[in-house]
Order: sequence, then C-alpha cells, then structure tokens
Amino acid sequence: MKFYDFDFTDEMLDSLESMRFETPTPVQEQTIPVIMTGRDLIACAQTGTGKTAAYLLPIIDDIVRSPHEGIDTVILVPTRELAIQIDQQMEGFGYFVPVSSTAIYGGSDSGEWSRQRTALTEGADIVITTPGRMLQHISMGYVDFSHVTHLVLDEADRMLDMGFYDDIMQVVKLIDKEKRQTLLFSATMPPKIRDLAKTILKDPEEISIAIAKPAEGIRQVAYPIYETQKIGLVTSILKQHVGQSIIIFSSRKQSVRDLGRTLKSKGFNSDIIYSDLEQVEREEVLRRFRNRSIDILVATDILARGIDIPDIDMVINYDVPRDADDYVHRIGRTARAASKGEAATLIVPAEMRSFGRIESLIGQSVEKLALPSELGEAPAYDPNLREPKKNGDHRKSSHGAGKRDMQPRRKGEHHNPNKPGNHPLPKTEGDVKAAPHKKYRNFKPRKDNGQ
Repeated sequence: MKFYDFDFTDEMLDSLESMRFETPTPVQEQTIPVIMTGRDLIACAQTGTGKTAAYLLPIIDDIVRSPHEGIDTVILVPTRELAIQIDQQMEGFGYFVPVSSTAIYGGSDSGEWSRQRTALTEGADIVITTPGRMLQHISMGYVDFSHVTHLVLDEADRMLDMGFYDDIMQVVKLIDKEKRQTLLFSATMPPKIRDLAKTILKDPEEISIAIAKPAEGIRQVAYPIYETQKIGLVTSILKQHVGQSIIIFSSRKQSVRDLGRTLKSKGFNSDIIYSDLEQVEREEVLRRFRNRSIDILVATDILARGIDIPDIDMVINYDVPRDADDYVHRIGRTARAASKGEAATLIVPAEMRSFGRIESLIGQSVEKLALPSELGEAPAYDPNLREPKKNGDHRKSSHGAGKRDMQPRRKGEHHNPNKPGNHPLPKTEGDVKAAPHKKYRNFKPRKDNGQ
C-alpha cells in the first residue's frame, strides 16, 4: 500500500511527496482509514511506529476539505518535548496546505505567554498542548473550544503515569463529546487506559500493534557489571563506535552530569540534556545532536519518549530502567522506521532482579556479553538475586547518607529539606518550560489594558 491509495487531497499528497513519504507504516495503514471515517479510535502502538503521522495526516486532510474559524483540533501530550516534536512534524506536513498550528506548554516568560495567548485567541487550527498549561490559559477566559472537531490524546499512558488524569478530564469536558472525534494513542494498554477510553470515547475502533515489544531491528545486549567498571566499559564501547550517533540514558540527573563531564575529559564529542537545563539550552543541544555536531548525548528519560531523531545508531542504558515500558521506549530511540540499531544495558547486581522482570515482560532473553578483560572479573548474571542486607551495614547511600540518616518519618511529619540529614525532593521531568510554535514566534499580542 502507498500513501496515494488513501483518499487524500492533492495538497496533502504534495506535502507527503515533498517529505518523501511513500509507504505507510502498519499503524498508519490501519488507523488512517478509520480516522477518515470520523469514528473514535483507541490505538496501542509501540514507540517509533509512526503514530504521530497516523493521526496528523487525516486531521490535516479534513481541515483542508472543511476549513472553519477557530480551533479545530486539540492534541494533549505529557511533555513539552513531545509537543515540540509534533509541532515540528506539523510544520513539515503543512508546507503545502493552509493549516496552522501552535504548541502550548509551560514557562515563566511573559512574552512566551503572550504569544501563546495570541495563537489561541486568533484560532490556530491545531493546538498541541500539555494539560496543565492549557488549564492556565482556560482559566483566563479567552480559550474557545466551541469549534473543536478533533481531540487527540497522545501517549495517554504516560500522561496518567504523570498524574494528569484530573487535568485531562477538565480539558476534555470543555469539548463537546457529540461534535468531536476522539483519538487515543498509547504505548501500553493497562486497565486505567481502558477506563479512560470508556469515559471519553464513543464506540471506538480498537487497533493494537506490537504492544510493549522492542522493534525487531534492535540488537539487544547486556553487560553484568560492577558500578566501578561502568566508566571503563562505556569508554570501550564508544571507542568501537567512533562517529556514530549514540544516546546514553540514566535515570539520575547526577549520573548524567558526572558521566557527561567524564566523557568530555576523555575527548569524546558529547553533551548532556536533562530537565534542569533552560529551554533554550535544551533546544540547542537537540539541534546540535540532530545535525551531528555532537555524536554522543547523555540524557535522562526526558528523551525516552516523543523525541524523533533519525539515524541513531546505538542506545546505552547506563542503569536499568524502572520497568519494561521505559526499557522499550529508551531502546526505541534506535532502529526507527524499520532501520537497524543496537542497545546495550549495564546491569549491576542490585538491578539484576529488575532486569529479569523486564526480560519476562518483553518475552525474550537479552544476550549477555562479557566485559573486556582489562576491566576485571564481572558478576554472574542472576535474575533471582536479591541485594544482600547485613546487620550493622552502614554503607553510604548515593547521597552520602548512612543508614541511620534514612529512618522513616513519623506519622504526620513532613519532609523538610533544610533539616540536617534530609535532602531536597527530586525534581520531575514533567510539564515545564518550552518555546512557542514558529508560526507564532513573531506575533505581537494586542495590548490588554494591563490585565
């Protein structure tokens, strides 16, 4: 099947031809005809399968056929990074069609807020937004959803994991259920997603494609290892892949910073990205990584979803992801669109049990490789291993606190980061700052009489 087999307008086909889109992916082939009929849809597809284009293309085509005033489509996403990614795809698809879009997400810059307000009040056709930021604009009284005909929830499972259920429902209730077509896309289909679908969808078509399984083009390997051997192994791997595009994931921001400094000191062409960086810094790092100005990007899980960077050759998990879903999304940054890639995971003894659960959930055993001989003996892989506990064990935690500093708080006692022995609560990778869509970047808002 080819894209011209869909009943798209000539303008839409021109856009696809300019972007060299010829053959739809399985999720596109199955979902686009359903969306074009106007029926609600719940689709379960793994990362990297082309699900964004699966809903954008028929929505753009519908707007071209039936243009109207005001906002036509609202796309809810969990993070600003995904909002930016979708908006960039919109810019490409919309080159030959008269369809406007804007991305709405958090930030404290007043000029950014004004530009977002302008985009909303002047009626961008497609609004890509995080739930929390949209509610802030809605509370100001100028957001009009009366013309919305499409509502999309992208990475719905991630939004629920991040605690956005109430925010989602507040937004959804403002969009007429009888007038809208609702499309729900999710990488996994836990019971909470099905409950949400029953609440907001009308007699939906259900499509499932490769639920929570790594892409076939990824060669997965793992290294049982001690913590002190990690830097040596990463250095060895990178020397074998000079000039290739590589992402190294870590769950901890401190590990990202430390590893980033170490790699630069060793002369690797690398940089880091994590949530504490300013928006402009993050965009610049991603721009340089996309255009191959840097080869190696050390990142937190902020990059595991929603960021579509082509031709990534390898993913290294510096630590074991918390669950199978995160594992699939991390390694899914490589081998996209039927290409080939490699993913390596470093497993310390305390994480072997967790990795064993991941292997069980993805339904396959990952090949275990031996360390280079110069790194010394590695631990034996045992997925049933539990971290040993010893009486009187006062080994330091990763924050430098001894065991007696880690006693549980009494009932009613709140965390105090200023109290000796306590540490600041960690920041999340959530709904925070980002920049407005390029189509609205230069708009100057009308004066609002000081309100």
